[in-house]
Amino acid sequence: RVLKEIARSETAYRALSVNWFKYSPTLQLFKELAASDYKVIVTTDHGTVCVNKPIKVIGDKNTTTNLRYKVGKALNYNKNEVFDITNPQKAMLPSPNVSSTYIFAKNRNFMAYPNNFNYYATYFKDSFQHGGISIEEMIVPLAVLQGKQ
Repeated sequence: RVLKEIARSETAYRALSVNWFKYSPTLQLFKELAASDYKVIVTTDHGTVCVNKPIKVIGDKNTTTNLRYKVGKALNYNKNEVFDITNPQKAMLPSPNVSSTYIFAKNRNFMAYPNNFNYYATYFKDSFQHGGISIEEMIVPLAVLQGKQ
């Protein structure tokens, strides 16, 4: 919530991240390693997506709570708004129940339940979220850095 107030756009968020890095001990560490003969491999789990379009999903109390994907039984959703997997075994995904379905948000969509829909739509709009189907979620960044010595 605090980040959303400080950085109200994707551009502002990225600028804030760059500014943090410029003044962090991490940059100094990389500079010291660059002057050595060390090889450094930098990676992260994956990125995030700045979401901006809420879509309605109905599920039971055992449905997962993530905004960009859901796993549950008897999910009610618009098939045009999500990527769904109705047979998890075929996709080599675990199946908590016999009738489990996986749904993934596409593009910059995020999922909200109909009760308090407007509240959650406003609260999470323009926030950065994990999950879903996006290039940011599918590609794992990797950099190999070699010192100059």
